[in-house]
Amino acid sequence: MTSILVTGGSGFIGRYMCERLVTLGFDVVILDLVRPSWPLGPMKFVQGDVRDAEAVRSVLHGCDEVIHLAAAHHDFGITKDTYFDVNEGGSRVLLAEMAKAGIRRVCFYSSVAVYGSAPEPRTEDVIAAPTSPYGASKLAGEEEFRRWALNGADRRALIIRPSVVFGPRNFANMFALVRQIHSGIYVPIGPGTNVKSLAYVENLIDATMMLRARTDAPAFDVYNYVDLPNLTSREICDTISEALGRRPASLALPLGVAYALAAPFDAMIHLTGRNLPISSARIKKLATMRTKFEAEKVRAAGFEPTVALREGIHRMARWFLDEGRRQSPQSHLPPERVGAVAKRARRAAGA
Repeated sequence: MTSILVTGGSGFIGRYMCERLVTLGFDVVILDLVRPSWPLGPMKFVQGDVRDAEAVRSVLHGCDEVIHLAAAHHDFGITKDTYFDVNEGGSRVLLAEMAKAGIRRVCFYSSVAVYGSAPEPRTEDVIAAPTSPYGASKLAGEEEFRRWALNGADRRALIIRPSVVFGPRNFANMFALVRQIHSGIYVPIGPGTNVKSLAYVENLIDATMMLRARTDAPAFDVYNYVDLPNLTSREICDTISEALGRRPASLALPLGVAYALAAPFDAMIHLTGRNLPISSARIKKLATMRTKFEAEKVRAAGFEPTVALREGIHRMARWFLDEGRRQSPQSHLPPERVGAVAKRARRAAGA
């Protein structure tokens, strides 16, 4: 039986990935900072840091392939150095240990954040111009995989750049938006004409499975993943409202007013370091930023999603109503220093 290591397998995308691999008959090993909150079944879990060569070496033993999801990705509470330490340095450690173990197949989840200020249309051929530490560190991670793939016999690195990924059990930005609209006090900000590319998680996993199974792929291959049609921020909010049984908002708050109302929250964030749900940065991201990306390459490869984008939004809304609204989001930030997780584990075990 083929054995696949999934780094970061305890996370939102990781759970979908691991469950799909088990369904397909693979032996799955998870390396993550935190234990999965869901039943492992036949999967094996090892608590560890992808930057820790010893931990990576131990879980690679007996594996045939790697899917690398582990990342520093939260938009709050992570330093620039930690982004690069995890997303670039962790990739370097993983690839070095893969080379020693003779493993030649890997899939790396990067991000459309690598494009940054690159002009549209943002296809895989556009020169990336990241504007955030997250995007820059993901691009640096991609470079590690490119060098590895092109400097060894019969190696293959598949790079996936998803847009915003959402679906049931997701507690990131889409969850916050669904929760606000469900509360009945959500008011759209600005005209809402900015496009926001989205990726429904089950479609993303399907695409990954199809691409990793290809036998005619080059050594280093990059794909964006976006579900169509691209929706504006207002269309996304209206679809969520419909899915929740709420009437879409008929009025919108002017941007200037919204920024003025956010000023006290910005000050509180600056003083306390807390990640508050309202800030001028969040308003800018939702109401003004156009984050549109192209994904014709994956469709040209033969992929057709099985879940329509609006249906994906409805599925997340149904999950929210059934159980998600009673749960609290939890953030698991990577420690700044390698080895901190191992030390905590030893203390917990009484070592």
